[in-house]
Amino acid sequence: MARSNILLIIQREFNERVRKKTFILSTLITPILMIALMAAPALIMKYSRGEQKHIAVIDDSGVVAPHLESSDGIRFEPTDLSPETARRELTDLFGVLCIGRDILTNPNDVQLYANASTSLSLETDITDQIAKILETEKLKAYDIKDLDRILAEVKTTVTMKTFRNDKSQEEDTQAQSSVAATAIGYVLGFILYIFLLTYGSMVMQSVIEEKNSRVLEVMVSSVRPFDLMMGKILGVAAVAVVQILLWGLLVTVVGGVVMPRLLPADALAGVQAMQQGMPDAASMSGLDPEMMQALATMTDLGYMLKIFGCLLLFVVGGYLLYSAMFAAVGSAVDNIQDASQLQMPITLPIILALLAMLAVIEDPNSQLSFWFSIIPFTSPVVMMARIPYDIPWWEIGLSLAVLYASFVGMVWLAAKIYRVGIFMYGKKPTLKELAKWVRYKY
Repeated sequence: MARSNILLIIQREFNERVRKKTFILSTLITPILMIALMAAPALIMKYSRGEQKHIAVIDDSGVVAPHLESSDGIRFEPTDLSPETARRELTDLFGVLCIGRDILTNPNDVQLYANASTSLSLETDITDQIAKILETEKLKAYDIKDLDRILAEVKTTVTMKTFRNDKSQEEDTQAQSSVAATAIGYVLGFILYIFLLTYGSMVMQSVIEEKNSRVLEVMVSSVRPFDLMMGKILGVAAVAVVQILLWGLLVTVVGGVVMPRLLPADALAGVQAMQQGMPDAASMSGLDPEMMQALATMTDLGYMLKIFGCLLLFVVGGYLLYSAMFAAVGSAVDNIQDASQLQMPITLPIILALLAMLAVIEDPNSQLSFWFSIIPFTSPVVMMARIPYDIPWWEIGLSLAVLYASFVGMVWLAAKIYRVGIFMYGKKPTLKELAKWVRYKY
């Protein structure tokens, strides 16, 4: 009988949320927004450029002006006018750039008289060009023949492919991409952070609303308080599971099926070769090795399934742990304002876990990263930030075991508060009173 009651409550909570338009829209739009946010910086940089700015150049040294290079954003126009005349007559231009006669010995003798507000990027572009020209002129004083050719030949860019030597020394393994691991770790950590707060608060608000409408008094006449609480928790958990499964399906299809079709033939061949453990795949294709490693990771179907499988387990475990505490808080108060004070001890560990992600990015194998990924109150967020770095499976298993065991203990504590709290009205309990409710015997 108790099991059937819990199933009925789960079904009610699940249907009430899944059938809402907001759930459907958030499930479909959130992945698109995440992709858009990742592409936003590049798009903003591409389309935020204004019109080309024409700048008159007065170079008393005769050294800098001949070597200034115009671009899409700036056009340099040398002039023989004096600074005072140019500033007075050339108001139709963006500005006047004045370079002093002793610029080689006094590199600070540069002035820009702008006829409109400037930007940091524009000023940096100008000063960087002047600095490179002055450096080249100073090097010429050493009378080195073919200086430009020598500098071009000695300029070197080093790229490094990273492999896990502790995984297998007998078989070729795919190179690891720290860029992809860092990006995926950040995204997964933020997803857990948002899920824990959003779905945990959802349970708390549902309890408060039903308590204020006196619906709980009717329900507990036929359902045990514990069954009612578990039904609410598991019902909302089912909603989270469905959402993650839909997101996982969408991302794996995009990464495993759509992206390979969009890649150029040479890039796709290099990615496939790298996935098969060929260390020189990137150099053979002539593409950037780090980019190749990132693409190989993002298009690896097995890797993506592993990521979303772990995501599902940690979202459910973290949600179950925190939703029990949120349900207890919701049962103890009559409104959201009172709940905000009691839920502070609950939200602090989640915020702490988000801050701990910085330590994970710095060193995913440090003692700090390890223990924060084992402590149940921070492990969902921190462990998901570590998993893309291919940590040992036993650490993931240990973290999950501690997390789910903690949920069982937390449910026992929360149920004691819930049983008393749903019948309390008109008074916000203190933490001392909540501890007293836990000690009540039934």
